Formats: sequence, C-alpha cells, structure tokens
Amino acid sequence: MSASRVDWVDTAKGICIIFVVMMHSVLGVEAAAGQTGWMHVVVAFAAPFRMPDFFLISGLFLSNVITRDWKLYLDRKVVHFAYFYVLWMTIQFLVKAPVFIEETSVRATVELYFLSFIEPFGTLWFIYMLPVFFVVSKVAHDKGVPWQLVLAVGALLQIAPIHTGWLLVDEFAARFVFFYAGFVFAPQIFALADWARERIGISLACLLVWGLVNGTLVYAGWAHLPVIALVLGAAGAGAIILTSALIVKWGRLGFLQHFGENSIVIYLAFFFPMGVTRVILLKLGILDIGTTSLIVTLVASVSPMILFWLIRRTNIGWFLFRRPAWAYLSGTFGGKRQAQAAE
Repeated sequence: MSASRVDWVDTAKGICIIFVVMMHSVLGVEAAAGQTGWMHVVVAFAAPFRMPDFFLISGLFLSNVITRDWKLYLDRKVVHFAYFYVLWMTIQFLVKAPVFIEETSVRATVELYFLSFIEPFGTLWFIYMLPVFFVVSKVAHDKGVPWQLVLAVGALLQIAPIHTGWLLVDEFAARFVFFYAGFVFAPQIFALADWARERIGISLACLLVWGLVNGTLVYAGWAHLPVIALVLGAAGAGAIILTSALIVKWGRLGFLQHFGENSIVIYLAFFFPMGVTRVILLKLGILDIGTTSLIVTLVASVSPMILFWLIRRTNIGWFLFRRPAWAYLSGTFGGKRQAQAAE
C-alpha cells in the first residue's frame, strides 16, 4: 500500500464497492428469476448513499492535483479513466455480443458499441462520469468561480427533476454535488473521521439514529423525493465515514481496506463472474432468491481480486488494470512509478 493512502478512506471505498456489486448482483438475480428475495431489503436501504458516498470519496484528494497543468491533469484524470472504460467496455461487448445479436441484429449491436462512446455503457458509467466531474471542477477552479456557487448549482441540479433519458446528463445532475462536496469539504471530512475515532460511543449513537431515519424514509417510499434524496445522500456519506473510521479503530475487517485499495479492479471485472454465477445458481434452483443473490455478490466481489492476484503472480495481463506506456499523453509517463493498478 502506498504511504499516501488513508486507511479509513480505503475502508470506505471497500464498503461502497461491495454495495455497488451487491446492487447489480441482487437486481440481476431478481430480474432473471422474476421475484425478489431478502437481499432486496439491504439494496434498498443502501440506495440513498451508495453512489453519493463513492463520488464524495472520489473528490476527497482533488485539491492535491487540481492546480496541475492541463496536460498532466488530463492524462491522470481523463485519459486514465478513458483507457479503462474503452478497454472494459470492449471486453463486455465481446462477452455480450452473441446475446445482443440474437436479440437484435449485427448492425444494431455494432451501433450500440459505438453509441457507448457517448452514452455510458452498463456497469461502467461510474468511470465514464469521473473524468467529466474532474474537468468541470478544474474549469470552475481555473476560472475563479466561487466554490459556494458551484456547490449551490450542483445541489439545485440534484434537487431538480432531471430525467432526460441520457445517462450522461441525468447522472451528472444527480451526482456532481457529492463529488464537488468531497473536494471543498475534504478538511472537514478528515476531521470528522478523526472525531469518530475518539468518540466511539457518540459515533455509534449517531449511526443508530441515521440508520433508523434512513430506513424509515426508504421503506416509506420517500427517500427519492427532492431535497430528501440530497439530505440522505449527504447523511449516508457521513455515516460511511463514521463507520469506516470505527472499523479501522477496531482493527478488524481488514479485507475492506484491501478491497478499497483495489476498488476499481473489482468495479471493472465483477460483471463476468456475476453473470456466470447467476446463471449457474438459477439453473440449479436449489437456493432461495435471497441466498442466491448473496452468493452471487460474494463471488462477483472476490473473483476480480483473485484475477488481480494471478496477474501479480504471473506478471501476465497487466494491461487489464494498468495503463501501458503508450496510453499516456506524451511527456506525462514517468516520475514516480506509474505502473499501478487503476485508481
């Protein structure tokens, strides 16, 4: 682990990536089976904060790089994610193409592939959106736009009922405020984590109250409403920060930190083991839908880490999770070793 990493941040990322994999796994199983299981309750509970927290954490260290020159910034924050998006979007298409062709046609499948360069594809939309957020944030910073104004506009976009059907627009409106909040409130967020470590009892009480409020609003069907969704997203992000700080203080569940360090590895590669496990278990039909969903989640979360371990042991296949030298903008490869797993 790099010396620059922060234990509770990686733990928070680990929690978030598991929730993301869980959501896709559970909803996929339920859609294929035509019924819901007991895991649906957990997915519904996490819905208000699952992605807001992921984006907030992604913005935490932006202040360290936002003053870089544009070439280096674009390489690290745009080209970096573009490489992995195009690579893994292509891999997913190669896997799914036979189904697409059977359901539509070869021409429609090819058109869908090229459309995915402007309309985020499937599970990969997160790393498609991040470069957009990074660029918008730097433009606002370089132009001297007050952070209060940017944050206010982001909040208004999140509150507004924006549903264009274009994922790029809709997700920008729904998520940018959390990413930008991670950037501007980073000092306060780190202070909150430190506060939680020293006040375990109060932190646990806060988490209990949050859990009751979040659960009540979710199951009342109000969590998605304007303003409430924004507040729950922010509160849920705070709850994950407290939880992560307490887990690190406790000194257990170290796998969450390891998952967080390599969260993008899991995010990129979980789709295949998820799909295969779902098909096998549903064909066997020996488990209830909830248990099937849980097993699919576990396999989909762990399998990418096994793949990553094999790559490290054999030194074969690094291009899946590391950018090769040719994928850097001219003059930006070098310095501190860049051959790191995608981050």
